[in-house]
Amino acid sequence: MTRLAQTADLTDIQQEILSTVRTFVDKEIIPHAQELEHADEYPTEIVEGLKELGIFGLMIPEEYGGLGESLLTYALVVEEIARGWMSVSGVINTHFIVAYMVMQHGTQEQRDRLLPRMATGEVRGAFSMSEPGLGSDVAGIRTKAVRQADGDYVIDGQKMWLTNGGSSTLVAALVRTDEGAGKAHQNLTTFLVEKPAGFGEVVPGITIPGKIDKMGYKGVDTTELVFDGYRAKASDVLGGVPGRGFAQMMDGVEVGRVNVAARACGISIRAFELAIAYAQQRETFGKPIAQHQAIAFQLAEMATKVEAAHAMMVKAARLKDAGKRNDVEAGMAKLLASEYCAEVTTQSFRIHGGYGYSKEYEIERLMREAPFLLIGEGTSEIQKTIISRGLLKEYALKR
Repeated sequence: MTRLAQTADLTDIQQEILSTVRTFVDKEIIPHAQELEHADEYPTEIVEGLKELGIFGLMIPEEYGGLGESLLTYALVVEEIARGWMSVSGVINTHFIVAYMVMQHGTQEQRDRLLPRMATGEVRGAFSMSEPGLGSDVAGIRTKAVRQADGDYVIDGQKMWLTNGGSSTLVAALVRTDEGAGKAHQNLTTFLVEKPAGFGEVVPGITIPGKIDKMGYKGVDTTELVFDGYRAKASDVLGGVPGRGFAQMMDGVEVGRVNVAARACGISIRAFELAIAYAQQRETFGKPIAQHQAIAFQLAEMATKVEAAHAMMVKAARLKDAGKRNDVEAGMAKLLASEYCAEVTTQSFRIHGGYGYSKEYEIERLMREAPFLLIGEGTSEIQKTIISRGLLKEYALKR
């Protein structure tokens, strides 16, 4: 089958990486995704396979044991993995955000200590901004780190919606510190918190209560994290200087938004593949339903939406790779890809008719996964806010 959303101007190495990942997805992810997802089981063997392929070190520089590839390569890999099962792409997403933040903002000691182990997957990252009742108001974070006389910090508070919260061994957590700044977001600091994998009180002062039961996005663990007198060292502050956490996290979120857009593209591709295959097999009124104009037009719309979202995602990744600001483009990519993903999966579901409602059919799982992408890394409304602010700044009238 000819695949949608191919990308032009890729190097031979990029093509080879994508070909390898696509083969892995077809052989090791798609055949097992339904069973693992329905059991809400962590994909241990799949993750081990990704470690062997070097995926956890894809963007980490070669000097630290990684492959040193671009954000574009990473996004295209995520698209392929999400096509197989979105939860697997979630396992590596927050890991990459944390690795990126350490690369861009960490001290040399932090890079030397963490990146080689992150490249192999020995250390796996989780990313923590949200809190109960906080939503998108990052400046309203209440979890607080108080500096002690010996220079250490004591952290208290509750964080929410940690992807990989239980399976991770490194959490980048955004908390409030008293920097005395006039603006709330200037009093936020990112701490690099190392912990063992698991649930319960994993170390003194840190409790991972358990997995949050979700409608979809199963297999990967989503958790709370409770700080209760956790003692962090001054060397755990990302970059070594407190008060810079908001800017560091927003830089990481731009990478995350490209990732979410790529995940949405992957689900959309799979939903289209399932729909066009089913439409050629299912017959009504003496011919395959793909030959009925109503269905054929839906397939045309679906393919167009997939291509448009993919193109926007690629543009956002290339801008970031070029060292340019891409907040508007990343917001556009995330907005378009997630909204189109919801539409394409719904169209595929309708083409499947009653069978789409059965857990036997893969589209049932995609219908539960797609809505998450409307929320993750900022809702569509947040993306519109980011986009409109950027546009108004760029097109400001000179008075």
